[in-house]
Amino acid sequence: MADINHVVLVGRLTRDAQLKYTNSGVAISTFAVAINRRIKQGDRWTDEAHFFDITLFGKQAEAINQYLRKGNQVAIEGELRQDRWEQDGQKRSKIVIVANNIQLLGNRPAGTVDRVAPLPEEEVPPVENGATGKFEDDIPF
Repeated sequence: MADINHVVLVGRLTRDAQLKYTNSGVAISTFAVAINRRIKQGDRWTDEAHFFDITLFGKQAEAINQYLRKGNQVAIEGELRQDRWEQDGQKRSKIVIVANNIQLLGNRPAGTVDRVAPLPEEEVPPVENGATGKFEDDIPF
């Protein structure tokens, strides 16, 4: 059986996404999400927060980056990747989630301000072929 590396998360962004480009022009969006895990302590339930770093590459990173703002809820599908590097003579590593798919879910929690301008409403062009836009209930055959 082949190895499986598949992650699905739903959480809230802990900071606005940052968009950078590689020397070859590939877009890279980086951000972090917080995911609460409910645990029972005695007679009470409490939330235990877990934080994950997310990296998104390519056209999707460019297209969605402006909407990835602190507090927004997102669903992320991707894979785990271990980044390794050496710093000050010491070997370091960090687990990140490389996203393959991101979906915007909910709005920010109440009381927060959205800094992204809303998308302009799409105007519906007038019908020029004589159609009225009304539907008849009778089937024509």
